[in-house]
Amino acid sequence: MFKRLSITIGGLVGVIAVLAGIKVLQFQTMFAAGAAMTPPPEPVTTATVRQENWPPTIDAIGSLAAVQGVIVSAELDGKVTAIAFEPGSAVKAGDLLVQQDTTTEAAQLRSAEAAVDLARINLQRAKDLRSQATISQSELDSADAQFKQASAQADNIRAVIAKKTIRAPFSGRLGIRQVNLGQSLKAGDPIVSLQALDPIFVNFMLPQQRLGQLARGLAVHVTTDALAGQAIEGRITAINPDVDSATRNVRVEATVANADERLHPGMYVNVSVVLPTSDPVLVIPATAVLYAPYGDSVFVVEDHKDEKTGQAGHVLRQQFVRLGQHRGDFVAVTSGVKAGETVVTTGVFKLRNGIAVVVDNRLAPDAQLAPKPDDT
Repeated sequence: MFKRLSITIGGLVGVIAVLAGIKVLQFQTMFAAGAAMTPPPEPVTTATVRQENWPPTIDAIGSLAAVQGVIVSAELDGKVTAIAFEPGSAVKAGDLLVQQDTTTEAAQLRSAEAAVDLARINLQRAKDLRSQATISQSELDSADAQFKQASAQADNIRAVIAKKTIRAPFSGRLGIRQVNLGQSLKAGDPIVSLQALDPIFVNFMLPQQRLGQLARGLAVHVTTDALAGQAIEGRITAINPDVDSATRNVRVEATVANADERLHPGMYVNVSVVLPTSDPVLVIPATAVLYAPYGDSVFVVEDHKDEKTGQAGHVLRQQFVRLGQHRGDFVAVTSGVKAGETVVTTGVFKLRNGIAVVVDNRLAPDAQLAPKPDDT
């Protein structure tokens, strides 16, 4: 009985040993196949690091201001009898905006004009009599003074009527109406905003150490989120002669064209003052940069020859870089790459150092210094 049990146990151990050996052999074969297998090359798009001359710029945050802008308001008390403008419309200098009630002044003017006519007749009669030595010089002087007094009274009434006939002081774009027909206005009550929008001023501040680089006529590039990244060019037109004693900044004013009136007073903008000198820089598409907290890097494409097959190909080398200014779709690289090297431009987040790649630029993005997004 014991001998039979020993034979059975020995047989089971032998079977287990055989199965274990087979399984170990399978694992060894699988690991060897995995080690021998190489992943297919990753398709990538590339661009060449090139040297360009970028004029240096001074960047600042600015705000827009109208060349001329006022809140048109009532100068005298009176009731609104007519509103002659449409909110948001463009007007010319002298266009009628609001008419206040002038019936009382019109009646007073007719009386004053009648007094002027009578005073003119009396003055002429006095001159004729004086020429005949019939009246004294003092009587002639009195008639002349009465005529001038009557004329001044009539002019005063005309001025009141003119002040109640509210007109556009200059050409521009009107805002939202703030009065209603029949409303009684007090002196100083607002009527409507009037802004001259083309051209428009850009006001910004720069530190005093930049004063030596500034001059009237320097070009500026203005961008704002309201224009989807589109840059508008203008010129510096004024530099304050004094420096703010609290901030040590100088106020600068630039003028930009605004024919389509997409820029409005009060908007904030990004301003870049373009200096007349230019510096050579190495530029790459901004999509080529792998941004990371420990440092920015790019993947440089290098030629590689397989030692086993002798086949030529490309591999990647991850290179840490130091970046400079951004312009359009490009970024300047101050260190890390050389002119003429090839860098990967898309999908850098999924790449790693040393992998094989194949270059396919059929779908490479078209990077531009002044990109213009398509209308949507």
